[in-house]
Amino acid sequence: MFRLLLAGWLLAGLVRAASPRPSPSLSPSAPPPIHREFRAMWIATVGNIDWPSKPGLPVATQQAELRALLDTARRANLNAVLLQIRTGCDALYPSALEPWSEYLSGRMGQGPNPPWDPLAFAVAEAHARGLELHAWLNPLRARYSQALSPVAPRHVSRTRPDLVVAYGRFLWLDPGLAESRDLTLKVVADVVRRYDIDGLHIDDYFYPYPEKSALGVPLPFPDDRSWTAYQRGGGRLARPDWRRENVNTLVRAMNTTVHREKPGVKFGISPFGIWRPGFPEGIQGMDQFEVLHADARQWIRDGLADYFAPQLYWTERQAGQRFSRLLAWWASENTARRHLWPGLNAADIGKGRNAAEILWQAGQIGPRTGSSGSILWNASALHANRDGLATRLVQGPFAQRALVPASPWLGSQAPETPVIEVAHGGRGPVTVDVDAGKDANLSAVVVQTLGEWSWKTEILPGATRRLSVARTYRGTPPRELRVVTVSRTGIESAPAVWRPK
Repeated sequence: MFRLLLAGWLLAGLVRAASPRPSPSLSPSAPPPIHREFRAMWIATVGNIDWPSKPGLPVATQQAELRALLDTARRANLNAVLLQIRTGCDALYPSALEPWSEYLSGRMGQGPNPPWDPLAFAVAEAHARGLELHAWLNPLRARYSQALSPVAPRHVSRTRPDLVVAYGRFLWLDPGLAESRDLTLKVVADVVRRYDIDGLHIDDYFYPYPEKSALGVPLPFPDDRSWTAYQRGGGRLARPDWRRENVNTLVRAMNTTVHREKPGVKFGISPFGIWRPGFPEGIQGMDQFEVLHADARQWIRDGLADYFAPQLYWTERQAGQRFSRLLAWWASENTARRHLWPGLNAADIGKGRNAAEILWQAGQIGPRTGSSGSILWNASALHANRDGLATRLVQGPFAQRALVPASPWLGSQAPETPVIEVAHGGRGPVTVDVDAGKDANLSAVVVQTLGEWSWKTEILPGATRRLSVARTYRGTPPRELRVVTVSRTGIESAPAVWRPK
């Protein structure tokens, strides 16, 4: 009996070892969900931090450098870039409201020669690579400390000096003056109206970071004139509360202005990463509520932007500013359920930080932490592949391409179901022609194909209308092919489905 059982076991083992691969009929019947995660980088122009590499370069060189940064973003499987277009009441695009930035030509007010529009160029080149382009501006800074040239005649400090105050090494629009806020709102409306941007973004500069005198004494912000006018007009708020309300008024108005011009454009804010010391318990650092007069907690609670990118530039090892605790706090305050896309500090790689820290932080993003994306500060760190950052991202948390998370509150209408024509004769790639219908202004085209054993997903630029699909290893067409189009607010169409006869 034992010999018979042993023979049976051996025979069963041989049968299992010799069994063919599973039948194709056992492969997944439905494609996997399309991965969603915002992945972006800031491209800073102030001080020529990221782009252009220096002022006064030939136009062709400036364009080549910008293309190279966008190529870096694409290779790293990012899906957006945030390009700084206003560093201090100037413009990195043709503007009737403000003078050309000195970071292009080296001289404020001097346009490029030959003429070109860097913002229009950036939008077109980003979209061609399947990247969103968010225009990033400083709403209240009027002049950066490291000036390259004299102030241009068209600069607000010349045309409306009554709106501008000097503070330390900088010039600022006085936030307490309605006309100062109106100037910024006109710029916002102009940019959103004229350019096919995907987002309008502001950073953490509201009332300025503290400046000190030559003797090291903290300087008060010089807004006595606007404060006195407020009191004479019957204002009852204490001065810190009045300042915060000035900023709140600007944030609310920017949100309204962006969506009035184009309802589908996202408005984003990147506040300082700590709201107040002690929130959450044990957190230490600057009090932006009191110092910058920025009540970012109220903004995220009220949903006054479509995404919030708090600058969580610290490591997990820094107990007083621990990344995970701050991310959890911001998520807990996001009661309006807007996007939470924290900023990560890759610029400090090589300065007491390595790429592994950024990879770990990027790997924390997801439903478990109440977040759905991240933004890398800055483009130069990624472009230089510091400590192998770009390489390691695509080998790790960014291995799979992702769509930008949907913003249904900005528009929930799904695109038309596309119509596809598939040509699969011969031995070459399968060709798919896509008719997106009358709504052709898309953010992405997604093709999912079922091979012999598994699904493959490709995310392509929204303008894609013809695509090639590889055959299976046996040289046959995919067993199933699906094409989905995605609206500018991230809503997916119903799939167009094709199966070979």
